[in-house]
Amino acid sequence: MSDRTFLEEITIRSIGVIEHSTLEISPGLTVLTGETGAGKTMILTALNLILGGKSDSSLVRTGSERLIASGRFSVPLELAESFEEAGLQVEDGELILTRTVNADGKSKATSNSISVPASALISASENLVEVHAQAANLNMTKAVKQRELLDRFAGAKLRTSLKQYQEHLRAYHDLKSRIAAMKKSIDSRDAQLQELREFVQTMTKLKAVRNEVADISMEIARLSNVEELRISTQMASSAIEDEDSGSLTTLGVARKSLDSSRNKDPEVEEIYQRISEAFFLVDDAKSVLSSYLSNLEADPSRLDYLNSRKAEINALIKKYGSSQSVDEELNALIDRYEGSKNAIADLEGGDERLKELEIELTSFKKSLVKAAKDLTEIRNESAASLATQVTAEIQQLSMPHTSFHVVIESADYTSLKESDFTSLGCDEVSMLIQAHKNGPLVALAKGASGGEMSRVMLALEVVLASTHPVGTYVFDEVDAGVGGKAAIEVGRRLHALSKHAQVIVVTHLPQVAAWADSHFVVTKNSDGSVTESNVTKVRDNQRIEEIARMLAGMESSTSAREHATELLELPLSAH
Repeated sequence: MSDRTFLEEITIRSIGVIEHSTLEISPGLTVLTGETGAGKTMILTALNLILGGKSDSSLVRTGSERLIASGRFSVPLELAESFEEAGLQVEDGELILTRTVNADGKSKATSNSISVPASALISASENLVEVHAQAANLNMTKAVKQRELLDRFAGAKLRTSLKQYQEHLRAYHDLKSRIAAMKKSIDSRDAQLQELREFVQTMTKLKAVRNEVADISMEIARLSNVEELRISTQMASSAIEDEDSGSLTTLGVARKSLDSSRNKDPEVEEIYQRISEAFFLVDDAKSVLSSYLSNLEADPSRLDYLNSRKAEINALIKKYGSSQSVDEELNALIDRYEGSKNAIADLEGGDERLKELEIELTSFKKSLVKAAKDLTEIRNESAASLATQVTAEIQQLSMPHTSFHVVIESADYTSLKESDFTSLGCDEVSMLIQAHKNGPLVALAKGASGGEMSRVMLALEVVLASTHPVGTYVFDEVDAGVGGKAAIEVGRRLHALSKHAQVIVVTHLPQVAAWADSHFVVTKNSDGSVTESNVTKVRDNQRIEEIARMLAGMESSTSAREHATELLELPLSAH
């Protein structure tokens, strides 16, 4: 597992029933058990937030100002660059992702204490954690998800082929659009050529730059109001710096007043820290104001130039543009200008040029069809291998007669229609199950119960784990509708998966919990809250007691403890 990421620690504050808790997660299989409502799923909720999930103020614990969820991940050196490309900071092989959500719904995400957009967390999650809950299982019945899973299994060979296909598809559509535009305009060629040449001459002279109008308007606003800006910033600077009554002086006095007593009461310490933060923020603002004032000066000639430039651009847009915003119009005109060379060549070439392009299009289509066939061939090879491996896994999960099938339905390559070419190829992928030999093939959504679907999903992940770089798998409700021998086999396969990657499972089944390498029990206080002391890592006799409680549903009996001991011996006999 050294080539994969893994979750080392998760810290939770003020999420649902959980007041404060920190879990140190080990490699291997970790299970979370506990009474209903004790907050087991809140841990998964925290993880969802850390990975860029939708923030919701209703998750903030009643009476708290904000919730905090933080995850510390170990990142191998060879994967660090991919995270840094997404804007996330990896330091000394560690990636710390934190999400705060205020009671008013505002949220903030950080990576190693540096603010990042939530989208960066979502991007990172693809190589960090795979979460499976009931919603994920339902999602698996969709054709899009099934194709995604097959393509993931097919690996680098398919990714390369898909990229080549998409390049061919883009080139084909670009040329097709160019031919359509040429046919439409060929009758009015002379008038269009004259207008196009005039446009090119105007744009060449203007030398317009994308989005420059917004920058010009901002600079005009500043240069037109230099005196007003100077007065307001000087007043602000005086209010901060005044030796007797300035805000820095006042905040400094407040800090000094609390300094001697801050260690005697945590509340005073918190107030002291807030005042200190305000002091340093205001001090920083003082420096920024000073720099701004020193650079603020009138420049009448620059202002005249900017107003003239803006007028030229507005005149251009009035003549050639439509009704979008000024910068959008300018960008559109620049796009038109950049494509004008080809447009002029097409118009000047006339019918001969059109014939050349149509011959070129035929060649493009042949290349596109070949690229699509290559994709189909790779998918068919991978589908057969995936079906064989997943069937073997399913049959070890107390479904001995069930087989898994991946069917590829491709377009008819002898008579392709334009609509057959999608961005992902010309194939539809379907995953089906067969309950017994010679039985009908049935779509997953119709042929699998909740418990069977969970086992199919688990079997898929066990197979995919060796080909996908995700370091941590999280399962919630993977044991839904499962019991007895099937539950033992679910535990066995989760244990097998944990040999390739870190696995975290929320479970209510003792047969699954018995396979854990690390076992946490979540309990509630009498007031319904969960604090650090309520999330306990259990070992030896404590673990026997918890498994026995899960078996008996009450304070454990002697027979339940004996049964628990038997269950805990299962992983030992598996080695």
